[in-house]
Amino acid sequence: MGTWGISLFVLLACLVAAAPSTANFIRDAEITWGDGRAKIVDGGRGLSLSLDQFSGSGFQSKNEYLFGRFDMQLKLVPDNSAGTVTTFFLSSQGEGHDEIDFEFLGNSTGEPYTVHTNVYAQGKGDKEQQFKLWFDPTAAFHTYSIVWNPQRIIFLVDNSPIRVFNNHKASGVQFPTSQPMRVYCSLWNADDWATQGGRVKTDWAKAPFVANYRNFKIESCAAGTPCASHELDSNGRNRLRWVQQKHMVYNYCADATRFPLGTSIECKRSRF
Repeated sequence: MGTWGISLFVLLACLVAAAPSTANFIRDAEITWGDGRAKIVDGGRGLSLSLDQFSGSGFQSKNEYLFGRFDMQLKLVPDNSAGTVTTFFLSSQGEGHDEIDFEFLGNSTGEPYTVHTNVYAQGKGDKEQQFKLWFDPTAAFHTYSIVWNPQRIIFLVDNSPIRVFNNHKASGVQFPTSQPMRVYCSLWNADDWATQGGRVKTDWAKAPFVANYRNFKIESCAAGTPCASHELDSNGRNRLRWVQQKHMVYNYCADATRFPLGTSIECKRSRF
């Protein structure tokens, strides 16, 4: 093979590696707990998690990833989901772990879900923002996405950004840049805090509670790919502003009770 042929081969290999891939739950995930409460369905294209008074359930990706875009479609627990937490997050392992969280806090029938987001770096979190969804997340599947590259983390709902966490490591704010993370998903009971601060408890007469996952996609954010420098355009910034003004219900940056001495520098530097 000549020099031109070798170069073309390398280019094609990089393009294949960077292309988005739809994961198959049989091939790319493993059920990690739940004693049969988690089930892979539809030939590996979907997965259901269930929770009863004895246990919840969960799964994780078989592979670890350092930077990427991760898309997951979820249909959350319907009706009275109070006390339940459905999750989709990235995490490394061990002391000083990194983590990027989507947690969906159930509610009483007719009340909206709360979407809880958080970022951990080197084991340090306390960077929560929460939102109320502007649609019923139990009636149909919706896409929840995490974009993680060296510059920023973007949380998206149906491709609308709801939160951006920028890398201010140069100013002393920890940011996850070096620890590969797996994808984790789970359904569990947290009625001591999840619903209205723990005031509304899980109604076990409604069990089992079921959440459904499908269309898990992974896109590399390796150097040189569009994902590696992904940022919001003007439409994205306008959408982010709308979500944060109309649907944000908690922002750690504005919580003087928890942080009487002030929050981290990223709160002061971020426009959002």
